[in-house]
Amino acid sequence: MPKPPTMKDVAAAAGVALKTVSRHVNGATNIDPALAARIATAITELGYRHNLAAASIRPGRSAKVIGLVISDLANPYWSLLARSVERTLSENGYLLMTVSSEEDADRHRLLVDRLLAQRVDGLIVSPPRRDTTAWAAAAAPLLPVVAIDRPALSTPPPPAPVQDARADPEAPATSPTEPDLASNASAEAKRRPHPPLVDTILADNAGGAEAATRELLRHGARRILFLGDSLELYTMRERHAGFLRALKSPAAGADSSVATAHTAAEAADVLAALLGTGRIDAVFAANNRASIGAIEAFTRAGTRLPLIGFDDFESAALVRPAVSVVAQDVALMGEAAARAVLARLAGATPAPATTTLPTSLILRGSERP
Repeated sequence: MPKPPTMKDVAAAAGVALKTVSRHVNGATNIDPALAARIATAITELGYRHNLAAASIRPGRSAKVIGLVISDLANPYWSLLARSVERTLSENGYLLMTVSSEEDADRHRLLVDRLLAQRVDGLIVSPPRRDTTAWAAAAAPLLPVVAIDRPALSTPPPPAPVQDARADPEAPATSPTEPDLASNASAEAKRRPHPPLVDTILADNAGGAEAATRELLRHGARRILFLGDSLELYTMRERHAGFLRALKSPAAGADSSVATAHTAAEAADVLAALLGTGRIDAVFAANNRASIGAIEAFTRAGTRLPLIGFDDFESAALVRPAVSVVAQDVALMGEAAARAVLARLAGATPAPATTTLPTSLILRGSERP
Protein backbone atom coordinates (compact mmCIF):
# COMPACT_ATOMS: atom_id res chain seq x y z
CA MET A 1 0.00 0.00 0.00
CA PRO A 2 1.51 3.36 -1.02
CA LYS A 3 2.37 5.82 1.73
CA PRO A 4 -0.23 8.60 2.05
CA PRO A 5 0.96 12.06 1.00
CA THR A 6 2.17 14.39 3.73
CA MET A 7 2.02 18.13 4.24
CA LYS A 8 5.65 18.27 3.13
CA ASP A 9 4.65 16.64 -0.19
CA VAL A 10 1.95 19.30 -0.68
CA ALA A 11 4.42 22.10 0.09
CA ALA A 12 6.90 20.70 -2.42
CA ALA A 13 4.26 20.26 -5.14
CA ALA A 14 2.88 23.76 -4.61
CA GLY A 15 6.30 25.38 -4.30
CA VAL A 16 5.48 27.04 -0.98
CA ALA A 17 6.72 26.86 2.59
CA LEU A 18 5.49 24.06 4.86
CA LYS A 19 4.15 26.65 7.30
CA THR A 20 1.99 28.17 4.55
CA VAL A 21 0.42 24.78 3.80
CA SER A 22 -0.21 24.26 7.51
CA ARG A 23 -1.97 27.62 7.78
CA HIS A 24 -4.07 26.82 4.69
CA VAL A 25 -5.32 23.42 5.86
CA ASN A 26 -6.15 24.87 9.28
CA GLY A 27 -8.44 27.51 7.82
CA ALA A 28 -6.30 30.65 7.68
CA THR A 29 -7.80 33.24 5.34
CA ASN A 30 -4.92 35.74 5.11
CA ILE A 31 -2.95 33.75 2.52
CA ASP A 32 -2.18 35.18 -0.90
CA PRO A 33 -4.96 33.88 -3.23
CA ALA A 34 -2.46 32.65 -5.80
CA LEU A 35 -0.60 30.62 -3.20
CA ALA A 36 -3.87 29.27 -1.78
CA ALA A 37 -4.93 28.15 -5.27
CA ARG A 38 -1.63 26.33 -5.82
CA ILE A 39 -1.93 24.60 -2.45
CA ALA A 40 -5.52 23.55 -3.18
CA THR A 41 -4.49 22.14 -6.55
CA ALA A 42 -1.62 20.18 -5.00
CA ILE A 43 -3.92 18.79 -2.29
CA THR A 44 -6.39 17.59 -4.91
CA GLU A 45 -3.78 16.07 -7.21
CA LEU A 46 -1.94 14.29 -4.39
CA GLY A 47 -5.09 13.18 -2.54
CA TYR A 48 -3.81 14.70 0.71
CA ARG A 49 -6.01 14.42 3.83
CA HIS A 50 -5.38 16.53 6.90
CA ASN A 51 -4.85 14.34 10.00
CA LEU A 52 -7.03 16.01 12.60
CA ALA A 53 -6.35 13.27 15.15
CA ALA A 54 -2.63 13.99 14.99
CA ALA A 55 -3.23 17.74 14.99
CA SER A 56 -5.35 17.51 18.14
CA ILE A 57 -2.33 16.26 20.09
CA ARG A 58 -0.65 19.65 19.73
CA PRO A 59 -1.51 22.24 22.41
CA GLY A 60 -4.43 24.45 21.50
CA ARG A 61 -5.47 22.31 18.53
CA SER A 62 -8.78 20.49 18.06
CA ALA A 63 -9.91 17.30 16.35
CA LYS A 64 -13.35 18.91 15.85
CA VAL A 65 -15.02 15.70 17.07
CA ILE A 66 -17.69 15.30 19.78
CA GLY A 67 -18.49 11.94 21.38
CA LEU A 68 -22.10 10.89 22.01
CA VAL A 69 -22.83 7.96 24.34
CA ILE A 70 -26.45 6.81 24.15
CA SER A 71 -28.41 3.84 25.44
CA ASP A 72 -29.49 1.86 22.38
CA LEU A 73 -28.81 2.67 18.73
CA ALA A 74 -31.67 0.40 17.66
CA ASN A 75 -34.30 2.44 19.49
CA PRO A 76 -35.86 5.14 17.25
CA TYR A 77 -35.87 7.57 20.19
CA TRP A 78 -32.09 7.50 20.40
CA SER A 79 -31.51 7.58 16.65
CA LEU A 80 -33.69 10.69 16.36
CA LEU A 81 -31.80 12.33 19.21
CA ALA A 82 -28.42 11.46 17.65
CA ARG A 83 -29.53 12.89 14.32
CA SER A 84 -30.42 16.19 15.96
CA VAL A 85 -27.10 16.38 17.80
CA GLU A 86 -25.23 15.57 14.60
CA ARG A 87 -27.07 18.18 12.56
CA THR A 88 -26.32 20.97 15.03
CA LEU A 89 -22.67 20.00 15.41
CA SER A 90 -22.18 19.64 11.66
CA GLU A 91 -23.48 23.15 11.11
CA ASN A 92 -20.70 24.30 13.41
CA GLY A 93 -17.90 22.28 11.82
CA TYR A 94 -17.82 19.32 14.20
CA LEU A 95 -18.04 15.59 13.50
CA LEU A 96 -20.12 13.36 15.80
CA MET A 97 -18.89 9.96 17.01
CA THR A 98 -21.84 7.95 18.39
CA VAL A 99 -21.57 4.82 20.55
CA SER A 100 -24.09 2.76 22.53
CA SER A 101 -23.70 1.66 26.16
CA GLU A 102 -26.58 -0.87 25.97
CA GLU A 103 -27.42 0.16 29.57
CA ASP A 104 -24.26 -1.56 30.83
CA ALA A 105 -22.36 0.57 33.37
CA ASP A 106 -19.02 -1.19 32.74
CA ARG A 107 -19.36 -0.80 28.98
CA HIS A 108 -20.35 2.83 29.52
CA ARG A 109 -17.17 3.57 31.49
CA LEU A 110 -15.07 1.82 28.83
CA LEU A 111 -16.68 3.87 26.06
CA VAL A 112 -16.09 7.14 27.89
CA ASP A 113 -12.44 6.16 28.45
CA ARG A 114 -12.03 5.27 24.75
CA LEU A 115 -13.53 8.56 23.61
CA LEU A 116 -11.23 10.47 25.94
CA ALA A 117 -8.29 8.50 24.54
CA GLN A 118 -9.44 9.49 21.04
CA ARG A 119 -9.09 13.11 22.21
CA VAL A 120 -12.63 14.17 21.39
CA ASP A 121 -13.35 17.83 22.09
CA GLY A 122 -16.49 17.22 24.16
CA LEU A 123 -18.89 14.56 25.39
CA ILE A 124 -22.68 14.26 25.35
CA VAL A 125 -23.68 11.32 27.52
CA SER A 126 -26.83 9.50 28.57
CA PRO A 127 -25.84 7.76 31.82
CA PRO A 128 -26.79 4.06 32.07
CA ARG A 129 -28.76 2.36 34.83
CA ARG A 130 -26.80 1.57 38.00
CA ASP A 131 -24.54 4.51 37.16
CA THR A 132 -22.18 6.42 39.43
CA THR A 133 -20.70 9.85 38.82
CA ALA A 134 -17.12 8.52 38.60
CA TRP A 135 -16.98 8.92 34.82
CA ALA A 136 -18.38 12.47 34.96
CA ALA A 137 -16.06 13.53 37.77
CA ALA A 138 -13.09 12.24 35.75
CA ALA A 139 -14.13 13.70 32.38
CA ALA A 140 -15.55 17.10 33.37
CA PRO A 141 -12.17 18.69 34.29
CA LEU A 142 -10.75 17.65 30.90
CA LEU A 143 -13.39 18.76 28.41
CA PRO A 144 -17.01 19.96 28.12
CA VAL A 145 -19.50 17.28 29.21
CA VAL A 146 -23.29 17.35 28.89
CA ALA A 147 -25.68 14.75 30.34
CA ILE A 148 -28.71 14.17 28.16
CA ASP A 149 -32.09 12.52 28.89
CA ARG A 150 -30.86 11.54 32.38
CA PRO A 151 -28.73 13.34 34.97
CA ALA A 152 -25.43 12.07 36.30
CA LEU A 153 -26.55 10.72 39.70
CA SER A 154 -24.20 9.38 42.34
CA THR A 155 -26.33 6.41 43.45
CA PRO A 156 -29.69 4.89 42.53
CA PRO A 157 -32.55 5.46 45.00
CA PRO A 158 -33.39 2.73 47.52
CA PRO A 159 -36.40 0.56 46.71
CA ALA A 160 -39.86 1.47 48.03
CA PRO A 161 -42.97 -0.73 48.28
CA VAL A 162 -44.74 -1.18 44.94
CA GLN A 163 -47.35 -3.74 43.93
CA ASP A 164 -46.04 -5.69 40.94
CA ALA A 165 -48.82 -6.49 38.47
CA ARG A 166 -47.44 -10.00 37.97
CA ALA A 167 -47.57 -10.86 41.67
CA ASP A 168 -50.44 -12.37 43.64
CA PRO A 169 -53.03 -9.57 43.81
CA GLU A 170 -53.80 -10.52 47.44
CA ALA A 171 -50.16 -10.21 48.51
CA PRO A 172 -49.10 -7.00 50.26
CA ALA A 173 -46.70 -4.63 48.58
CA THR A 174 -43.11 -5.28 49.66
CA SER A 175 -39.67 -3.83 49.19
CA PRO A 176 -38.38 -6.19 46.49
CA THR A 177 -34.81 -7.30 46.10
CA GLU A 178 -34.94 -6.47 42.38
CA PRO A 179 -34.70 -2.68 42.11
CA ASP A 180 -36.58 -2.61 38.81
CA LEU A 181 -39.82 -3.19 40.73
CA ALA A 182 -39.49 -0.12 42.92
CA SER A 183 -39.09 3.64 43.08
CA ASN A 184 -38.36 6.13 45.79
CA ALA A 185 -39.58 9.53 44.66
CA SER A 186 -38.65 11.22 47.93
CA ALA A 187 -35.02 10.07 47.70
CA GLU A 188 -34.93 11.27 44.10
CA ALA A 189 -36.34 14.65 45.09
CA LYS A 190 -33.74 15.09 47.82
CA ARG A 191 -30.97 14.79 45.23
CA ARG A 192 -32.39 17.24 42.72
CA PRO A 193 -31.60 20.50 44.57
CA HIS A 194 -27.89 19.61 44.54
CA PRO A 195 -25.95 21.45 41.78
CA PRO A 196 -25.38 19.15 38.80
CA LEU A 197 -21.86 17.94 38.07
CA VAL A 198 -22.27 18.77 34.37
CA ASP A 199 -24.70 20.63 32.15
CA THR A 200 -27.84 18.50 31.92
CA ILE A 201 -30.71 18.44 29.41
CA LEU A 202 -33.86 16.62 30.55
CA ALA A 203 -37.54 16.29 29.66
CA ASP A 204 -40.35 16.82 32.16
CA ASN A 205 -40.87 13.11 32.63
CA ALA A 206 -42.90 13.36 35.83
CA GLY A 207 -45.14 16.12 34.54
CA GLY A 208 -45.85 14.31 31.30
CA ALA A 209 -46.68 11.03 33.06
CA GLU A 210 -48.93 12.83 35.53
CA ALA A 211 -50.88 14.53 32.71
CA ALA A 212 -51.35 11.21 30.89
CA THR A 213 -52.53 9.42 34.02
CA ARG A 214 -54.98 12.20 34.86
CA GLU A 215 -56.43 11.88 31.35
CA LEU A 216 -56.98 8.13 31.83
CA LEU A 217 -58.65 8.85 35.18
CA ARG A 218 -60.85 11.47 33.54
CA HIS A 219 -62.22 8.78 31.22
CA GLY A 220 -63.10 6.49 34.14
CA ALA A 221 -60.02 4.29 34.58
CA ARG A 222 -59.46 3.17 38.18
CA ARG A 223 -57.01 0.25 37.93
CA ILE A 224 -54.19 1.57 35.78
CA LEU A 225 -51.15 -0.48 34.84
CA PHE A 226 -47.76 1.25 34.65
CA LEU A 227 -45.95 -0.70 31.90
CA GLY A 228 -42.36 0.32 31.27
CA ASP A 229 -38.66 -0.44 31.46
CA SER A 230 -36.66 -0.99 34.64
CA LEU A 231 -37.27 1.49 37.44
CA GLU A 232 -33.50 1.59 37.86
CA LEU A 233 -33.63 4.07 34.98
CA TYR A 234 -33.98 7.71 36.00
CA THR A 235 -36.59 8.40 33.32
CA MET A 236 -38.73 5.45 34.45
CA ARG A 237 -38.51 6.51 38.10
CA GLU A 238 -39.57 10.04 37.20
CA ARG A 239 -42.48 8.83 35.07
CA HIS A 240 -43.55 6.46 37.82
CA ALA A 241 -43.41 9.33 40.34
CA GLY A 242 -45.69 11.44 38.10
CA PHE A 243 -48.00 8.46 37.60
CA LEU A 244 -48.33 8.01 41.38
CA ARG A 245 -48.82 11.73 41.92
CA ALA A 246 -51.88 11.68 39.69
CA LEU A 247 -53.30 8.61 41.43
CA LYS A 248 -52.84 10.16 44.88
CA SER A 249 -54.94 13.21 44.09
CA PRO A 250 -58.06 13.36 46.31
CA ALA A 251 -60.45 12.89 43.40
CA ALA A 252 -58.67 9.88 41.87
CA GLY A 253 -59.81 7.00 44.09
CA ALA A 254 -57.74 4.64 41.96
CA ASP A 255 -55.32 1.73 42.35
CA SER A 256 -52.19 0.99 40.36
CA SER A 257 -49.78 -1.80 39.54
CA VAL A 258 -46.40 -1.98 37.82
CA ALA A 259 -44.94 -4.34 35.25
CA THR A 260 -41.48 -3.98 33.73
CA ALA A 261 -40.39 -5.05 30.25
CA HIS A 262 -37.32 -4.04 28.28
CA THR A 263 -38.52 -4.99 24.79
CA ALA A 264 -41.80 -4.63 22.93
CA ALA A 265 -42.15 -8.43 22.86
CA GLU A 266 -41.74 -8.65 26.63
CA ALA A 267 -44.29 -5.86 27.13
CA ALA A 268 -46.76 -7.68 24.88
CA ASP A 269 -46.38 -10.90 26.85
CA VAL A 270 -46.81 -9.17 30.21
CA LEU A 271 -49.93 -7.32 29.14
CA ALA A 272 -51.44 -10.32 27.34
CA ALA A 273 -51.30 -12.24 30.63
CA LEU A 274 -53.22 -9.47 32.43
CA LEU A 275 -55.95 -8.83 29.86
CA GLY A 276 -59.23 -10.39 30.89
CA THR A 277 -58.23 -10.83 34.55
CA GLY A 278 -60.12 -7.74 35.73
CA ARG A 279 -57.03 -6.53 37.57
CA ILE A 280 -56.40 -3.62 35.19
CA ASP A 281 -58.72 -1.36 33.22
CA ALA A 282 -56.22 0.98 31.50
CA VAL A 283 -52.54 1.12 30.56
CA PHE A 284 -49.93 3.84 30.86
CA ALA A 285 -47.08 2.66 28.62
CA ALA A 286 -43.99 4.45 29.91
CA ASN A 287 -41.94 4.34 26.71
CA ASN A 288 -42.37 3.69 23.00
CA ARG A 289 -41.51 -0.02 23.20
CA ALA A 290 -44.12 -0.56 25.91
CA SER A 291 -46.69 1.19 23.68
CA ILE A 292 -45.84 -1.06 20.74
CA GLY A 293 -46.04 -4.10 23.02
CA ALA A 294 -49.47 -2.98 24.25
CA ILE A 295 -50.75 -2.73 20.68
CA GLU A 296 -49.44 -6.25 19.98
CA ALA A 297 -51.17 -7.61 23.09
CA PHE A 298 -54.46 -5.95 22.14
CA THR A 299 -54.21 -7.39 18.63
CA ARG A 300 -53.59 -10.90 19.92
CA ALA A 301 -56.48 -10.76 22.37
CA GLY A 302 -58.95 -9.10 20.01
CA THR A 303 -59.76 -6.57 22.72
CA ARG A 304 -58.24 -3.40 24.08
CA LEU A 305 -58.04 -1.10 27.09
CA PRO A 306 -57.60 2.67 27.25
CA LEU A 307 -53.95 3.44 26.52
CA ILE A 308 -51.62 6.41 26.63
CA GLY A 309 -47.92 6.02 25.88
CA PHE A 310 -44.83 8.08 26.67
CA ASP A 311 -42.79 9.02 23.58
CA ASP A 312 -44.36 9.34 20.16
CA PHE A 313 -43.53 6.79 17.47
CA GLU A 314 -44.10 6.57 13.71
CA SER A 315 -46.89 3.99 13.73
CA ALA A 316 -48.84 5.61 16.57
CA ALA A 317 -51.25 7.31 14.17
CA LEU A 318 -51.64 4.26 11.90
CA VAL A 319 -53.52 1.94 14.27
CA ARG A 320 -57.19 2.31 15.24
CA PRO A 321 -57.76 3.96 17.53
CA ALA A 322 -54.60 5.98 17.04
CA VAL A 323 -52.33 5.95 20.09
CA SER A 324 -52.38 8.97 22.38
CA VAL A 325 -48.91 9.87 23.64
CA VAL A 326 -46.86 12.15 25.82
CA ALA A 327 -44.48 13.63 23.27
CA GLN A 328 -41.00 14.89 23.99
CA ASP A 329 -39.29 17.31 21.65
CA VAL A 330 -36.40 14.94 21.06
CA ALA A 331 -34.94 17.10 18.30
CA LEU A 332 -34.87 20.12 20.62
CA MET A 333 -33.21 18.03 23.34
CA GLY A 334 -30.44 16.98 20.96
CA GLU A 335 -29.98 20.53 19.69
CA ALA A 336 -29.86 21.93 23.24
CA ALA A 337 -27.20 19.41 24.26
CA ALA A 338 -25.08 20.16 21.21
CA ARG A 339 -25.34 23.91 21.79
CA ALA A 340 -24.38 23.47 25.44
CA VAL A 341 -21.17 21.68 24.39
CA LEU A 342 -20.44 24.29 21.72
CA ALA A 343 -20.92 27.11 24.23
CA ARG A 344 -18.38 25.52 26.56
CA LEU A 345 -15.94 25.03 23.69
CA ALA A 346 -16.36 28.70 22.81
CA GLY A 347 -15.24 29.66 26.31
CA ALA A 348 -18.47 29.93 28.32
CA THR A 349 -17.78 29.18 31.98
CA PRO A 350 -21.03 29.41 33.98
CA ALA A 351 -21.75 26.84 36.66
CA PRO A 352 -23.27 23.61 35.30
CA ALA A 353 -27.03 23.95 34.93
CA THR A 354 -30.03 21.70 34.34
CA THR A 355 -32.50 22.50 31.55
CA THR A 356 -35.87 20.73 31.71
CA LEU A 357 -37.84 20.74 28.45
CA PRO A 358 -41.66 20.55 28.49
CA THR A 359 -43.65 17.62 27.15
CA SER A 360 -47.01 17.71 25.38
CA LEU A 361 -50.01 15.38 25.64
CA ILE A 362 -51.27 14.42 22.18
CA LEU A 363 -54.73 12.85 22.33
CA ARG A 364 -55.68 10.67 19.35
CA GLY A 365 -58.43 8.50 20.78
CA SER A 366 -56.80 5.54 22.51
CA GLU A 367 -57.27 7.19 25.92
CA ARG A 368 -61.01 6.49 25.74
CA PRO A 369 -62.66 3.14 26.63
